[in-house]
Amino acid sequence: MAATPARARADYDYLIKLLLIGDSGVGKSCLLLRFSDGSFTTSFITTIGIDFKIRTIELDGKRVKLQIWDTAGQERFRTITTAYYRGAMGILLVYDVTDEASFNNIRNWIRNIEQHASDNVNKILVGNKADMDESKRVVPTSRGQALADEYGIKFFETSAKTNLNVEEAFFSIARDIKQRLADSSDSKVEELKSTKKIKPQQGKLHKSLVVVVKEVTLYIGQEQEIMEGENYLYDDDLCFVFYITFDLS
Repeated sequence: MAATPARARADYDYLIKLLLIGDSGVGKSCLLLRFSDGSFTTSFITTIGIDFKIRTIELDGKRVKLQIWDTAGQERFRTITTAYYRGAMGILLVYDVTDEASFNNIRNWIRNIEQHASDNVNKILVGNKADMDESKRVVPTSRGQALADEYGIKFFETSAKTNLNVEEAFFSIARDIKQRLADSSDSKVEELKSTKKIKPQQGKLHKSLVVVVKEVTLYIGQEQEIMEGENYLYDDDLCFVFYITFDLS
């Protein structure tokens, strides 16, 4: 059984879940298809609920497996799509530079993120269909940049058709998330190294092993005495920490 996690670990160093959100018709599915398969289709097929693709990339010498979820933009699917927000590490907010309403609705999508996603989720703003003739463009680059600056997030104008900035957008958010996860991992390891014995106050005394599950790798930390009834289970984007307790009496 121990060999299976080792093989899985060898496939990638980081697993990152990304979410594409935005109004229907802005080109989310085309961006996903271009990035994951390197292809483009002019046929418009509305996403029903949720779709996803996987691509593994290399960043700074690390293999990063991207699980990219494409969400439906229609209101009737909103309950389904928001269920996927919580586990997302990064969200690409997409609008169509030829569609004023899709740009104006970005604020509503951001409010949706604030309600349903993790507080530390990474976000970028993407103005798609930048290949369109300037006569059809209604959202200038400056407005997109200003909105991104307002929320303190990165901004890219892309074209799934011509492959303009598609790689750059996905790689940028993936790199930021990888760095956040690496920093979080380092801080957790240091926290475990500096863990001190918890003084018993009341109740039955137990002994506990700190077991940190980081992706598929186990880190065994210090033993420490804990009190019955205390809750020491917590999680973050990278690690799950379990205290395995056994009775000393």
